[in-house]
Formats: sequence, C-alpha cells, structure tokens
Amino acid sequence: MAQGRSRPAWAEIDLAAIAHNASVLVELVRPAQLCAVVKAHGYGHGAPAVAKAALAGGARGLAVALVDEGAELRQHDVPGPILLLSECGVEAVDTAMACGLTPTLYSHQGIAAFARAARKLRQRTAVHVKVDTGMHRVGAPPSEIPALVQAVLDEPFLHFEGLWTHLPVADGADADDRAFTQGQLDLFDRLVAGLADRDVAAEVLHAANTAGSVAFPAARYDMVRCGIGLYGHLPGAAVSAAFDDACGGATLRPAMSLKARVVSVRTLEAGERPSYGRLRPLPKRSQVATVPIGYADGVPRALFAPGYAVLIGGVRHPLAGMVTMDQIVVDCGEDTSVQPGDEVVLLGRQGAEEITADDWAALLGTISYEVLCGVGPRMPRILVNGPEPTPEGTDAPSATALSRPG
Repeated sequence: MAQGRSRPAWAEIDLAAIAHNASVLVELVRPAQLCAVVKAHGYGHGAPAVAKAALAGGARGLAVALVDEGAELRQHDVPGPILLLSECGVEAVDTAMACGLTPTLYSHQGIAAFARAARKLRQRTAVHVKVDTGMHRVGAPPSEIPALVQAVLDEPFLHFEGLWTHLPVADGADADDRAFTQGQLDLFDRLVAGLADRDVAAEVLHAANTAGSVAFPAARYDMVRCGIGLYGHLPGAAVSAAFDDACGGATLRPAMSLKARVVSVRTLEAGERPSYGRLRPLPKRSQVATVPIGYADGVPRALFAPGYAVLIGGVRHPLAGMVTMDQIVVDCGEDTSVQPGDEVVLLGRQGAEEITADDWAALLGTISYEVLCGVGPRMPRILVNGPEPTPEGTDAPSATALSRPG
C-alpha cells in the first residue's frame, strides 16, 4: 500500500487558488510575462498539477531548480518553456536537452557542454545567462558577462534568449535593503546598456521574484519569476503593503490546507502529562484527542513550545503534549463533542477561523516557504477544484485527485 494512504491525514491542494493567484500576478506585472516557479515539488504542493494550474491562470512559462524536476513535468505532459534556475552538471545536459529545458548558464564549461549537445542533435537551443549582482550564490560576476554572452553568440546552435539576475532583499522594509535592491537593478541596467552598445540584446530580461514583482515595478522587465505568491503568500509586511496598494482589492488565496481526522479521544485528569517528555500538565480534566500526523509529515516539534493550536469544529484547541513522529495529541478541554472521525485543520480554514503558513512561520521563527516545503512526502496531496481525475484505487478523504511530491 502506498505510504500515507492508510491513515486519515492529507494535504489538500486547491488548484483553483493556484490559477487565481497566477491570474492576479499576471495582471499585476503586465506587460511583463509570468514565469511560475514550481521547484521543490511546487513548494510542497505537487509540481505537475500546480504547473498546469499556473499555466491555466496565465503563466507563460515555468521554472525549476533541477533537471529532474523539469523531466518530471515533461513526464506529466506539462507544455511550454521550462527554465532551469541553476547551471546543471555535464552529466545532466543530455536529459535537459531531451526534455526541452531552457538552461541557465554562467560558466564557459556550461556553455561548451550545451553547445556540444546541441551541435550533436543539430538542435538550436535557447539559453539564459545569469549575472550575480549581489546575491553571491550562483551566476557570473558582472565583469565576466560580456565574454560569456559572446561565447554563447559564437555557438551556432545556441540562442542567447535571456539575461537575468536575482534580488535577495526585495522583501526588505528598511532603507538599506531598498537601496541594495535598487543598486542591483542599476547594475543590471548598465550591463544591458553595455551589451546594447555592442549591438547585443537579450530577448528576455528578468530579475524579479515575488517580492521584486510587487515592491519594485522597475524590476519586472520582460518577465517575472514568482514562487511564493503563486501559492497564496507574500514575503513580509512591506511586500504585503505594496501588494495592497498596487492590486486594488485583489487578494491571493493560500492553496494548501493540512488536514487529518481524530482517531481516538480519551478523558484525562488534571495534572496528567501526555506524550514524550511529559512536558506539560493538563490544567484541568480534559478530553484529549489523538490525531495521526506528526513531525515526519511536516508538523515541527517546535510548534509545541509557542502554544500552537489546531482547529476542530471551528474551535482552536492547543496541543496537549510534544509532537511525535506520527501523531499529535490535542487538548480539547471540556469539549465532549469532539469524536473520532472529526476533521482537524492544522493549516487552512475551518468555519470562521484560519491558520496560515505565515502563522506557523511567526511561531517558528522562519518563513512560509520552509513551512510549505516541509510538508512531508508521505502526506497524500489531495487535489481539489481542478480538472484532474481521481486515480483508480485511491480512497483518500474527499479526494478529487491525488498527487505525490516526487
């Protein structure tokens, strides 16, 4: 039996929310085009289904980190351009070419490898060149860009399609961050102008992630690469404020809910200390519910310390003890209405209450990206509000389709 399908715990993925978010971002950045970033299994949502929903919402292309991620999309018949965000190793070049992926290049070795493969196939291949304007992770220094671009131009089977960079603090609220980002854009503009002086121009210039797309309109150029916004979240208060100012009432909708069902309920007396470590005594006689989801599924143990609560029947109930690998225990207090089979929401909306990935991130001292990507691979992804059929043999709760992250 496939791991995860034998217990009532699942991640629900709203494909209509993905398509909606893509359409909002398309309108925001117009006339620039939207490239939907679906790396890391679609930020934990399931890349093939997310990619198709994003394209349905108006994205004109996709981006992944790894050749294997691009190959997975092609195996699921995902059409359109797929940009590799990092230069792949020589051993992956043939696969990248076979899958029609668009490589990012920033070394002479990378250019030579793709040139050899393209020449062998007699297949003219579009490539993008990345410049490091301050992120200092990958990409070529600005001083090397003219020579790298010329090396691409010298290869008859390579086509210099794109030039791009990345903005590490476009979500920053303080003056230093904004000045740094503006300095990156100024440097990028100077590089573009320098190439133009040599009668060289890329067809597609791009610099903006979600934060840059929202907070720095000048960063939109010909294309933007939106990741976290596609999934219904914005990176920080400054970007959220800029989004509200720019979008005239439009909103993004979180696409992932994390749910399970109560499997048992027991009455424990005041002072009992459930779970590993016996860390917290119950303040009063309580109904304690066991829910089959744990840290192996992406519910961090650290959520216990800040007093995190889940939703049952639209009411917030705190954890009664430490998160374990496969289960949590929930303090339902005097609520005797909680029964086995009741739905538990760890992320998402139930009734008038909602728990978001940003809420988790605030409790954990991290970011919503890590929360979403941390939902484990043994959690079934149940696709809702989308056209995908339910696979045969799947009986997941309320499933319209099931997708696994890898």
